[in-house]
Amino acid sequence: MNLHFSEADEIFRKEVAQWLGDNLVGEFEKIRGRGGPGDEHAFIEERSAWEKVLGAAGWTCVGWPTEFGGRGLPLHQQVIFYEEYARAKAPGRAGHIGETLLGPTLIEFGSEEQKQRLLPGIVKGEELWCQGYSEPNAGSDLANVQTRAELDGDEWVISGQKVWTSLAAWSDWCFVVCRSEADEPSNHRALSYLLVPMDQPGVEVRPIEQITGTAEFSEVFFDAARTPAANIVAGRGDGWKVAMGTLAFERGASTLGQQHQFQNEFEQVVEIAKRNGAASDPVIRQRLADAWIGLRIMRFNALRMLSGGDGAELPREAMIGKIYWATWHRDFGKLAMDVLGAEAELAFGGPYDLTGLQRLFLFTRSDTIYAGSNQIQRNIISERALGMPREPRVR
Repeated sequence: MNLHFSEADEIFRKEVAQWLGDNLVGEFEKIRGRGGPGDEHAFIEERSAWEKVLGAAGWTCVGWPTEFGGRGLPLHQQVIFYEEYARAKAPGRAGHIGETLLGPTLIEFGSEEQKQRLLPGIVKGEELWCQGYSEPNAGSDLANVQTRAELDGDEWVISGQKVWTSLAAWSDWCFVVCRSEADEPSNHRALSYLLVPMDQPGVEVRPIEQITGTAEFSEVFFDAARTPAANIVAGRGDGWKVAMGTLAFERGASTLGQQHQFQNEFEQVVEIAKRNGAASDPVIRQRLADAWIGLRIMRFNALRMLSGGDGAELPREAMIGKIYWATWHRDFGKLAMDVLGAEAELAFGGPYDLTGLQRLFLFTRSDTIYAGSNQIQRNIISERALGMPREPRVR
């Protein structure tokens, strides 16, 4: 694991910072620092326009191979890009799901026709994707999904319900894990991974308003929605394998950018603590020190994990990542409110206009639940990383 960057890397870092500084102006100035977790509903049109600006300048999909429209950057330069993006307080990426999840999945598992037809829209920032995994009775237990797909001639017909679908209200496409093999007794071998257009009869999106007052998540109902038979990734019954590959890509280089967002939040809270006197409280000072140490550990572990090679297989080191950052961020949300003190109880404006840190606190309650709850993460670590016996199934 190399924690240092070369002179050429530092020149590249300056190039990224310069471009961001030159372009986050005018209509995009107001979206600096907006659109991150808990704020993804904000400035959708402006952030969608920003995606196209990034795409035109070649700053989307920086880690993708050049033959698929990416820059083919080595891992350490991908890290630099994501860190500088966060340091510039550039807006949350509207195209994040397509770029970091669906795109690498198609590069790994998709057909040549799928790659040629679908990847350019992601690179250009012109097509947005959402993820159709969770269902009311299948959250962390993904193999239990009940959304069904039946082949009707040269089309798949999809019926069922997905929930907690990020950015579904603004997406052009959804990659859907569904049950296509009715006679297959194994849940895992009964699944397929389909690419489904959202703008069609039979697809209904119902935003879910949360405690933050925002609705970036949605329920998605499929009622005999259709997609061409060619829009299956890999093959029938390969949905579990492909879905696990997608989740592996979720732990990629962009995690370093996420951690720099955490660093931005940390610095904001430290500044408030200095200003309002909370920094003089020895307990608060110790908690701030612990949070800083946690950030350093998070970064070093991420660098170690990302040094383990490419592809759709998670190294064992990666399996601690989600539970660690989710728990850290949840606890940090509570620390932020304690630093604010009584001010944390006051809305920024009416009727329910929250500050960024208030939204942060409320949203971090979900960090240890989504993308695999802490309980599920412990099972993953014990079974896949440590080789312990599987947890007994309760019937």
